[in-house]
Amino acid sequence: MSKLAKDAASFKSTLQRQDYTSWHSQPKASTSSTTPSTPGQGLAVAGDGTPSTSGKKKRPKTNIVYSQPADTGTGNNINTQLVYAVNHLKSTPNPMRLQDLAIVTNTPLDTDASLLEKFKAHDRIQYDPKTDLYSYKHEYTFRNKAALLTEIQRQTKKGGGISVRALKESWKEAPQAIEELEKEGEVLVTRTLKDGQLRMVFWNEIKPIEDSGGLPVEKEFNDLWHSLKVPNDVDLLRQLASEGLQVTAAETVAPKAPTGKKKGKRGGAPRQRQVRITNTHLKGEIDLQRDYAAHAK
Repeated sequence: MSKLAKDAASFKSTLQRQDYTSWHSQPKASTSSTTPSTPGQGLAVAGDGTPSTSGKKKRPKTNIVYSQPADTGTGNNINTQLVYAVNHLKSTPNPMRLQDLAIVTNTPLDTDASLLEKFKAHDRIQYDPKTDLYSYKHEYTFRNKAALLTEIQRQTKKGGGISVRALKESWKEAPQAIEELEKEGEVLVTRTLKDGQLRMVFWNEIKPIEDSGGLPVEKEFNDLWHSLKVPNDVDLLRQLASEGLQVTAAETVAPKAPTGKKKGKRGGAPRQRQVRITNTHLKGEIDLQRDYAAHAK
């Protein structure tokens, strides 16, 4: 074999062993072939068995909102760290150690003396020196349905109801217990008009019993009540006059005296009135500024 033939055979064997994995050195795929001709090239197969030539990678979608600041945790401000620690202790029903609270909230409560001083001075933070535990002092202290009803009764007797939000902060299961008490007729509840959420709760002093009353009004009377329409002012006056009645005069409020100074052309201090001296005939004979009673003593 000639030297030229040996060089040609060596060149062909080198081409077969070449790895076309780089994008700039990869040859174009043949359209007539259905299988990849090189190790670095492949064709995607569609659902019907035909090869797909879309081998481009899709760019991942990022849902980053650059107008919103990134969540950096508790921050470096001492007041922000205090709010994080107090809110976490508020949401936890059990007392916590200071070191555990610092780890959970990622705040330097156990190393920063100023932060610890503010934390201990908070009016809602309780510290037990016997157990070395911290807890949040809720407005109400109850953990069952019976104690909740007792608290509602006590507040209603004072002349008001209780906010359901405040009860939920003390006991997370308070809304469910209030709905059960409402079905039992023990409490009366007011709700929001928009979504019907619990708003205020009152103790129902009149229980739904046949003898003492408290039963719900029948639907017929409810429909009759809501069907009544209040007449306008003209028709109302005419109906009252036909029955020999008159409109009650509203109580007039007495006008208050003006407290401010009147604004006029002369806006300075009030002018002092000069005192007229009438004892001019004694001038030169008696010193009117002298206290004669003191000198007589």
